[in-house]
Amino acid sequence: MEFFKQFNETIFYKKDSELEYQLNALKKLSKEYPSNDSIARRLKICELGYNGEHEIEYELKNANLGMYVLHDINLKYKDLTAQIDYIIITKAKIYFVECKNLVGDITVNERGEFIREYTYGNRKAKESIYSPIRQAERHIEIFKKIWKEKNTSIIDKIRYKTMDNWYKPLVVLSNSKSILNLKKCPKELKNKIVKSDLLVNYIKEDINNTDKEYYWKEKTMHECAYSLRDIYHQEIERDYEKELRDWAKKNITLEKIEKSIDNENIKKKLIEFRKEKAKDKKIPAYYIFNNAEMDLLIKHRPKDLMELENLKILSPTKIKFHGQEIIDAINN
Repeated sequence: MEFFKQFNETIFYKKDSELEYQLNALKKLSKEYPSNDSIARRLKICELGYNGEHEIEYELKNANLGMYVLHDINLKYKDLTAQIDYIIITKAKIYFVECKNLVGDITVNERGEFIREYTYGNRKAKESIYSPIRQAERHIEIFKKIWKEKNTSIIDKIRYKTMDNWYKPLVVLSNSKSILNLKKCPKELKNKIVKSDLLVNYIKEDINNTDKEYYWKEKTMHECAYSLRDIYHQEIERDYEKELRDWAKKNITLEKIEKSIDNENIKKKLIEFRKEKAKDKKIPAYYIFNNAEMDLLIKHRPKDLMELENLKILSPTKIKFHGQEIIDAINN
């Protein structure tokens, strides 16, 4: 009865990704430059993206719906390029997925703008981000241009007109802690955004809402996956370790220059503060802090009184009378 066997598997037809190569290169660099903030920041961003994509993989793995999944597909048409996080081929739809693992809460307003709100330190920040839906739509547009150029028969021209019924842009938000607010989001966009933990239900609903007469067979799904991976996908040959090492060297040099300028500015502020304070109190300047203490303050840049106390640069008396003003002089 093999003929009647239903296709329910999730087949990862392409699983590797450029993001993984970048992550490995950054991990290696971070060990070589453990105190470099730029490398640490870039590594953190890369890890967020990588973890977000694997969250989607985890959800799809046991979906039990029958699908082919391609990870990290690169398309090129003339001077246009597209990097697609995931393409999910089901019997009802083909999803071009833009994965976002964003820190903070996401609101899509009545104009379709994506607004991210998050906390940075003790501050609340709010910013507009480029629409990931537009990114996913653009990827489909590029794919259609390539497809149209490669498929020129009369039947292909008819198929081309129906492609929008099959190909669907989809934004998947993979941060489970984020709150997604779509109350004012336009209806045509709302159906293209989903959180990763609801992705399988979302796909299931599309399948259930599609007439079975139009379902793709497993053979057709496999052929589509083969075409996308072996015909349309463009392998990118890049030495990420060399690229990132060159970037790190330039960045480290720039950081040293910036830090040197920054240190000079802080030193001027501290000297000015010490001079005015000593004059006001009619005491020697070193009663506020001496030059050795000032150098340590500039080096460690304490952000608050607790950090200043823990560093043990100044005596408790100096911290009591001048601590907060010193912190303000450094941080402002």
